[in-house]
Amino acid sequence: MLNVIVTGGSRGLGLAIARTLASAGYRVIALSRSLGPELEAACELARTQALGAIEFRACDLSEVGQIAPLVRGIRADFGPIYGLVNNAGLGTAGILATMRDKDIERLIRLNTVSPIVLTKYVARGMMTERTGRIVNISSIVASTGYTGLSVYSATKASLVGFTRSLARELGRARHHRECRWHRASIDTAMTEELTPSQREQIVRRSALKRMADADDVARSVEFLLGAGARNITGIVLTVDAGNTA
Repeated sequence: MLNVIVTGGSRGLGLAIARTLASAGYRVIALSRSLGPELEAACELARTQALGAIEFRACDLSEVGQIAPLVRGIRADFGPIYGLVNNAGLGTAGILATMRDKDIERLIRLNTVSPIVLTKYVARGMMTERTGRIVNISSIVASTGYTGLSVYSATKASLVGFTRSLARELGRARHHRECRWHRASIDTAMTEELTPSQREQIVRRSALKRMADADDVARSVEFLLGAGARNITGIVLTVDAGNTA
């Protein structure tokens, strides 16, 4: 059974990815600060279905010093790591001129520094195994911009450059690096604060006249981890129902 780490796996998009991958036969190691009831139920369901599996490991990824021992522990418990999905992130909004410095630092630490450091330690094992897939979850605001999301947009744009450079850096070791974009037009818990009119506006400007949901992204992650994506690397795949078409 191939092992895939999914960060932010306790709810929303991360939980949808974990469920989809487990159903496809992967062993998912879901990272989150705590085991919520939805993730606990998903772990139990995966056990009863006897296809893949979902295992939980508690970790606050903003504590960068915890990442190296975390990866060592996962390898010791489950064996080689085949896949990494860097999904965890903060969506804190705020006008730059009035944002507190500590909030800026927190956003950058969790959204940029943590996935880069986690990738560093996971990729070392992949280089030894000469196989592996890494999917970084970004956002369309990395290229379109959005009022009140300047810092968040910067962190997500950084993942795009990171992905493309890493694809070349590790390509000779036959690793695959993909980048997936998502944003508030993905229908998850992160969009609950949108008003009905805001959601309708997103639907109107989308080519398919609907919102993409977490399962749409999860199925795309499954594709990128599979054999059908063996020649796909360093790309940006947009899953937004044509919102940016």
